[in-house]
Amino acid sequence: MKILSLKLDDDVFESTERLTAELGCKRNRYINDALRWYNAHNERKMVKDALTRESRLTRLDSIRILKEFEQLEKGEPDAAI
Repeated sequence: MKILSLKLDDDVFESTERLTAELGCKRNRYINDALRWYNAHNERKMVKDALTRESRLTRLDSIRILKEFEQLEKGEPDAAI
């Protein structure tokens, strides 16, 4: 476990104190859980963005290949794969 010193905005600290008291949990546990959730959220977002980027890169090739398959199915002689 790592020891970390951090500065919180006053409003964030106050709402954290209020919520940890109402939930009956330790501030440290609350902040760890919040960061774990936020890390997972950002990791999922990064994967989604990467997949979107890759999908855009391959879209034109996929359309070209589909057209070539359509030409082959129609028996057109100029279809080259």
